[in-house]
Amino acid sequence: MAWTRRYDDAEPQRVNRWLAQQGVCSRREAEALIAGGLVVIDGAVVEDVGRKILPGQTLTLADRAEAGLAAQLTAVLHKPVGVVSAQPEPGQTPAVRLLSRANLMGEAPSIPGAEASLAPLGRLDMDSRGLLLLSEDGVLAKAVIGPESQLDKEYLVRITGQVTEGKLKQLRHGLRLDGRQLKPAKVSVVGDQRLRIVLTEGRNRQIRRMCDLVGLSVTDLFRVRIGPLELGDLPEGKWRALTADERAALLKAS
Repeated sequence: MAWTRRYDDAEPQRVNRWLAQQGVCSRREAEALIAGGLVVIDGAVVEDVGRKILPGQTLTLADRAEAGLAAQLTAVLHKPVGVVSAQPEPGQTPAVRLLSRANLMGEAPSIPGAEASLAPLGRLDMDSRGLLLLSEDGVLAKAVIGPESQLDKEYLVRITGQVTEGKLKQLRHGLRLDGRQLKPAKVSVVGDQRLRIVLTEGRNRQIRRMCDLVGLSVTDLFRVRIGPLELGDLPEGKWRALTADERAALLKAS
C-alpha cells in the first residue's frame, strides 16, 4: 500500500523538508522523488521541487518510490578487532568488506560490492569490537549520529588498574576532553575488572581516553547496543540487514 499522510501542521512547508521530518527520506532524496514524478498531493503529481504542502492536503508516494527507499541497505555488523570502520590505510581491512553473502545471516535487499560506500553510523576504532551500523540511509544517519541525536550507546569494557568509587565518580561526570566538558555517562561495575559504560556522545576514542585520565587502561571494548538496537547473538564477523521495525524504533528514539 502506498505511503499516504495528511499534512496537519498550521503553516505550509516544503515537501522535501516535511518528508525528511517524517523519517521517509532525506531532503535530497525527496527532491529526486519529486523530479521523478513519484510524489502526489491531492491527486496531482508534484512537479516543482520547491513546492509547499498546505494544511489539510494529503501526500502520497508512488509504490515505485517506496520500493526504491526500502532497497536502501543498513547493515548490522558484529565488527571484530583489527577491522576499521571506514577509510582504511594501506594494509587495513574496512568493515564494509565483511558485508559479503558468505557472512550474511538471513536475507538482505542487496549485497554490497567491494567498493560500496556505506557509511559507519558511529565508528568503532580498530581495537574495539561489537555493534556497528553501516548504511546508505541519510535519514537514519542523522538520527544515529546527528548533532541532535539522543541515542545512547552501551559498552562492556575490560580494564586494568584499581577501580575506586572516586574514579567511577570522575568517569560519570567529572572529566574534560579536548578542552570541553563531557556529557554525563552511566558507569557501573559488572564484574572483576569489567565496567558497563553508556554514553550519549561519541568523541574520538572517548572511553579509552576517559579511562586513561583516571589511571585505568582498556584491554577490551565491546559495543552491545545503540539506542533500542542490541547486538544480541549475532556472531562475530557476521552481519544482517536492519529491519523496517528496527529503523522506525531508532528514528523514534533519536
